[in-house]
Amino acid sequence: MSKTYSSMAVTTKIQVKEYLKEYIIGKFNNCVEGPVRFPDALDLYHVIWDLLEKRSVNAIDTGNLEIILPKRDCGKAPEVYNYLGLRSQKVIERRINTMMWAELHTLLDENKHEHGINYILSVHYFMRTYAIDSISEDAFLKNFYRWRDKIRRKNKKRAYSR
Repeated sequence: MSKTYSSMAVTTKIQVKEYLKEYIIGKFNNCVEGPVRFPDALDLYHVIWDLLEKRSVNAIDTGNLEIILPKRDCGKAPEVYNYLGLRSQKVIERRINTMMWAELHTLLDENKHEHGINYILSVHYFMRTYAIDSISEDAFLKNFYRWRDKIRRKNKKRAYSR
């Protein structure tokens, strides 16, 4: 547990995939390295608060993403409940992953169908907005195409003829 940042906020570190770390720092910290504070209106804020548990004696904070723990008026005090175990970190990572892909898919669809902007330019914009460098544009596009095919699957595939 480390006490840093404004007004001695309690922070902890969690391990997430590098591109998710870059996305979160870009989205909530304006691409500035440091502890990330999630807005209390965000579902992820409440998920983290629910997952907080008492720190065991031998628990050490390791990870690539430092987050400021939620502080509510009543309930768990972050000074006592300030540990996120491996299972909790995986839950948070999945939530961040879902948030990122949902935002990307919405952006790509909206830009293509409402503004006529092609997918590669939209992906490039998304990556530059959040300073994401650890994953390729191609990976974002492939994920979008897989998602689109799965969601918009036609009932019957057309027959191929030679």
